[in-house]
Amino acid sequence: MKFLLVAAIAITPMIAKDNESAKRLNDAADVFSEVMAAPDKGIPQEMLDHAHCIVIVPDLKTAAFVVGGKYGKGYISCRSKVGPGWSAPGTVRIEGGSVGFQIGGSSTDLIMLVMNERGADKLLSSKFTLGVEGSVAAGPVGRTATAQTDAQMHADILSWSRSQGLFAGLALEGATLREDLDDNADLYGKKIENRAIVTKKHRMPPAAQKLIMLLNKYSAREEGTTSGQ
Repeated sequence: MKFLLVAAIAITPMIAKDNESAKRLNDAADVFSEVMAAPDKGIPQEMLDHAHCIVIVPDLKTAAFVVGGKYGKGYISCRSKVGPGWSAPGTVRIEGGSVGFQIGGSSTDLIMLVMNERGADKLLSSKFTLGVEGSVAAGPVGRTATAQTDAQMHADILSWSRSQGLFAGLALEGATLREDLDDNADLYGKKIENRAIVTKKHRMPPAAQKLIMLLNKYSAREEGTTSGQ
């Protein structure tokens, strides 16, 4: 009986972590689905079709927006290099930024599209500072939006926020993205770097299937091609 009690105590934190990861993945899927379902206020299809990777960070708490504060956790997925579709997700956390980095609202969802190979390579390093190691610009809004500024056309990363029902482009300069090896271990059973997860056709965790299914639904082109080719 004592052995069973000790085992239950040891397993409980693991189950809690698994449940937390599964919930966050489901939240990320819901954020992406709701944004893409908005006919006039979503991410332009052209932008999504040309993206190399996507980062989704659901439910950032604005109370954490202080220097050195931990803003939130999310996921990165990239185009498969061995066929159509998107990779299994790696985990990221966003932190840092300046005191003026305020979005508003009680919580905010973030979506970032990585628009070129250079940005993808930088983002898959262990630490990446937006606006320093790669250019970032507020993304255009509207499913068929074509009016882009020069900054948007040449940015490594385009970013958007959704807060209190408002979806808009958002510049995130100064914020830092890090891979989260502990959260990767919760999903994959061991600490794996994001680069290995998204480039080596790693197995898909069951909790990630909804998110990747939605990414494939809205833009499943192979890397190096455009939608419809």
